[in-house]
Amino acid sequence: MNKNQIVMIHGTDYVQMTVDLLEAIHLDEIIGAHSRRVALKPNLLHPDKAENGAVTHPELVEGVLRYLGEHHFSNVCVMEGAWVGARTSQAVEVSGVADICRKYQVPFLDLQKDSSYVCDACGMQLKLCSEVAKTDFLINLPVLKGHCQTRITCAMKNAKGVIPNSEKRRFHTLGLHKPIAHLNTVLPPQLVLVDNICGDLNFEEGGNPVVMNRIFACLDPVLCDAYVCECIGYSVDEVPYIPMAARLGAGNADTSGAELVMLNQPSGTLPNMRASRRIQKLEAYTDARDACSACYGSLIFALERLESAGEARGKYEKIRIGQGWKKENDGSGSEPEATGLDKWDGSGIGVGNCTHGCRKHLPGCPPKARDIVEFLKENWQ
Repeated sequence: MNKNQIVMIHGTDYVQMTVDLLEAIHLDEIIGAHSRRVALKPNLLHPDKAENGAVTHPELVEGVLRYLGEHHFSNVCVMEGAWVGARTSQAVEVSGVADICRKYQVPFLDLQKDSSYVCDACGMQLKLCSEVAKTDFLINLPVLKGHCQTRITCAMKNAKGVIPNSEKRRFHTLGLHKPIAHLNTVLPPQLVLVDNICGDLNFEEGGNPVVMNRIFACLDPVLCDAYVCECIGYSVDEVPYIPMAARLGAGNADTSGAELVMLNQPSGTLPNMRASRRIQKLEAYTDARDACSACYGSLIFALERLESAGEARGKYEKIRIGQGWKKENDGSGSEPEATGLDKWDGSGIGVGNCTHGCRKHLPGCPPKARDIVEFLKENWQ
């Protein structure tokens, strides 16, 4: 795996997906010597279950620990510091990550109880938890989700968990973006393994999960977050810490040269789970028929961007999405039909490859939310 690659896997067996993804990228070769100290850093900002869209699924932690054990890495720990006002010790228990650590006999380090040291981060003095200095390789396990202050939160902002509470407070007084960018210049070498299973629509603390059922890996946290902007529907310039970090040399914010490697294709239909009122409001704009989670989730993120900007007001045309809209030609030269529907009339507006028979349609499997936003701005009535 190289730094311009984003390697993705879809499915619902999250432990096995994690193992398969790490095998595909040869993580053991990336880490190197088995004596190196490897630290997993999930996002456990407050006591919650992963299905609510805020914290890392314990299955990802289990998949990583299983892989590391099978490849004979024994100097391994899991570490995190919850946000100010929450107790890490409670967050790790509620999330289920504590059970995984006990199962694999791997220590969990509560960074709220750790000492700290001061380092120079490209001209900015920052305090980091002491355990960071002891880490040779970091496995960053963020949740891809929206954020009410920084618009997105993923790889780079998840690093806030390795600074003491006093420094977290100072980050907010400094406006978040600049200190986040500088923090990411002093972290150990890392793999970013993104929990894109059901991250929240627009709030860091969860409550509006958008099911995507996928995990992806990157070696460059800046490229990772730039790609996340596209997944949620923002431009990189709307999240200032990303171009800042790129200018500081922490990574590359230009996704035009990125290579997306899909280990499999999204499949299946949307899971049967209760949507929040906010999600239900956005779903009212859609006509989904057998839609895959990844494609549908991208559309929901795009609709949130348009709704928040007031650009969905007065729209009456339902946006078609899903395999149920796929045209099937019976080979006789007759007019194709959509699966399970009456005769296809070639009307409507659609998102994703399966809606290629619509009057207007955006290709992609799945399309990025950023592309959906621009497409709907031009074509949605």
